[in-house]
Amino acid sequence: MDKPAGWTSFDVVNKLRGALGWRAVGHAGTLDPAASGVLIILCGAATVRCSEFMDLPKTYAARVRFGVTTSSDDLTGKVLTERPVEDWNEERIGRALTSFVGGIEQVPPAVSAIKLGGRRSYQLARSGKPPALPARKVHVFSAELVRSIPPEVDVMISCSRGTYVRSIARDWGEMLGWGGTLAALTRTAVGRFRVENAFSLDEVLRRASEFSCE
Repeated sequence: MDKPAGWTSFDVVNKLRGALGWRAVGHAGTLDPAASGVLIILCGAATVRCSEFMDLPKTYAARVRFGVTTSSDDLTGKVLTERPVEDWNEERIGRALTSFVGGIEQVPPAVSAIKLGGRRSYQLARSGKPPALPARKVHVFSAELVRSIPPEVDVMISCSRGTYVRSIARDWGEMLGWGGTLAALTRTAVGRFRVENAFSLDEVLRRASEFSCE
């Protein structure tokens, strides 16, 4: 599926379950509500293969805005700081980006679905008690600067399961001295599954009779 922005991953699963009459439906790899792009949907006996698909490498098209930090590390959160973006230098920005390629340790966003003491991190953050999440090892296979128009840049990032592009935006901005946050995100591929070949939600509902969950 090509998940539309504004929908949670569960919203898509729930819509398919109700509209197509599927009972056992799940997804492999949550996308933030504000993000769009490839969401692997599993139904019937395929739901037990969730880890197989979640372990596939992911590719993202991301827009990062420098000069601002937020509580969620994207534009849906509360603005925490704003700084002038001075001395814009694309070469320096690109060099900083390459430092994230390879095996890295990153601290997940406070507003995330990670469980801590039986509660989701985003629940703690929204109750006014943002948790201090431990850093986790992830792998970034590639990171390419695509477009640069101050104060924003567009990048393509290929990475392992568990990598938060929001955290890369935050840490990249801090490295440059401006602060940064994620402005937009599209997951363009999960393994061999690409967004240009994905079904839109409207298309699946329009062609419901063609889709079987047996």
